[in-house]
Amino acid sequence: MPTLVASSSIATQYEISNSLRFNDGDSAKLSRTPSSAGNRQTWTISVWVKRSTLTTGQGIFSTYSGNANINTQSAFQSNDKLNFYDATSAYQWRFVTNQLFRDPSAWYNLCYVSDTTQSTAGDRIKLYINGSRVTDFEVALNPDQNNNTADWNADVLHNIGEHNGEFFDGYMAEFHNIDGQALTPSDFGETDDNGVWIPKAYTGSYGTNGFYLEFKQTGTGTDANGIGADTSGNDNHFAVTNLAATDVTTDTPTNNFAILLPVYGVDTQEGNLKISHGRNYWDGIYASIGLTTGKWYWEHKIDDVDGDNRRVIGGIVSNPETYPHMYDGKGTTSDPTGSGTYGTVSSASPSYMYTGWATNYIFDGTSTYQSTWVDLDDNDVLGFALDLDNNKFFMAVNGTYIAADGGSDGNPATGANETFDIAAASNSRVYFPAAVLGWSSNTSSTTLSWNFGNPSFAISSGNADASGYGDFEYAVPSGFYAICTKNLAEFG
Repeated sequence: MPTLVASSSIATQYEISNSLRFNDGDSAKLSRTPSSAGNRQTWTISVWVKRSTLTTGQGIFSTYSGNANINTQSAFQSNDKLNFYDATSAYQWRFVTNQLFRDPSAWYNLCYVSDTTQSTAGDRIKLYINGSRVTDFEVALNPDQNNNTADWNADVLHNIGEHNGEFFDGYMAEFHNIDGQALTPSDFGETDDNGVWIPKAYTGSYGTNGFYLEFKQTGTGTDANGIGADTSGNDNHFAVTNLAATDVTTDTPTNNFAILLPVYGVDTQEGNLKISHGRNYWDGIYASIGLTTGKWYWEHKIDDVDGDNRRVIGGIVSNPETYPHMYDGKGTTSDPTGSGTYGTVSSASPSYMYTGWATNYIFDGTSTYQSTWVDLDDNDVLGFALDLDNNKFFMAVNGTYIAADGGSDGNPATGANETFDIAAASNSRVYFPAAVLGWSSNTSSTTLSWNFGNPSFAISSGNADASGYGDFEYAVPSGFYAICTKNLAEFG
């Protein structure tokens, strides 16, 4: 089910400004080989992660010394449980959670603590999720006392975002490795007045092979200007593989941006901000954040549409669980609304959409047609300005807002000539940015990139909203805001 506000939305004085987006299809990772070994018995790792693709094996960090059976690693398993182990020819220790990690809109803080010098076996390896120690494990194998981890902090290859060919898919922020100290989550975070685990600044030292990755730089070199720059003061910089400047984002645990919720039938990529579709069905997808008040702006870039088969419908949908193709991906070959009749939607759950293929068809709950609207083509950018204070919805093609009559005189800033008058939001009607990708006789492929303010594609101009958040291709109308939790807290 969708939610009104994504997880980790509580503001804090300590701000994380950047994260790094990993796309598993790119085989993206960071890597480093220390010049000498550090402490292999006592160390702490803290990292924030936001998953994208679920039900696939995905490495978070790992080591490799030339033998795949000798390593220290943590990964999400294909059953969405978290695995953390150390192995030589057999497991030296291993922990697999019973907890499942299946919320692609949530930031999780993972804290791993090794101190094999402890006399109590159960205190030698500790795992914390969002500040709470995990004690409920499917597998719990403790190490021997004074065990040296196979490779972590050794002078072998260390990878972030990959283990044994399984690549992470999602976002990472604030990666700390503390060499030689067994710390607690309270060194990296705290619980706020609402009981939410939030990050705080780490003020301690890092040790020989320790590092701190903030992902503030955009270079691809192994240096202080690179994406894998170590800002701990140790200069333990990581090499970059298949990552680019566009993968450095502002979606963070202290300002969580909307993403798309994965659904059957639509392939999601680039941190759930890029979708592709080639099925001979109508399939829909919608955002992780629902809206009831305020003024909001986002964009779609049409990466690829096939000739006259421009089967892209973009806009908003309320109560998406009432639309079978959006809720579970079980679309049909003839019905983009899930209502049983092409072009009609329930008056209790209206959607407001625009498409640009040969027939220039739009619908808004009353099946409105307009033959003078603009056809869409590759590289076109659709802009959406949703005014829930005045119940108006504006749509633009390449920066030009289109009025309901097809004219180019829409103006969200003044409220003039809206594309749609919309039904008021209510407790039972929440609006979600959405798209429907359509069928065609030759199952042509469509690719669409979304931008809620942290784009997965290069922006040629660069426009922020009035609060300073977001990076958009076209100017954000005055009074409208990117869909992120900081803006929701103030303007939603």
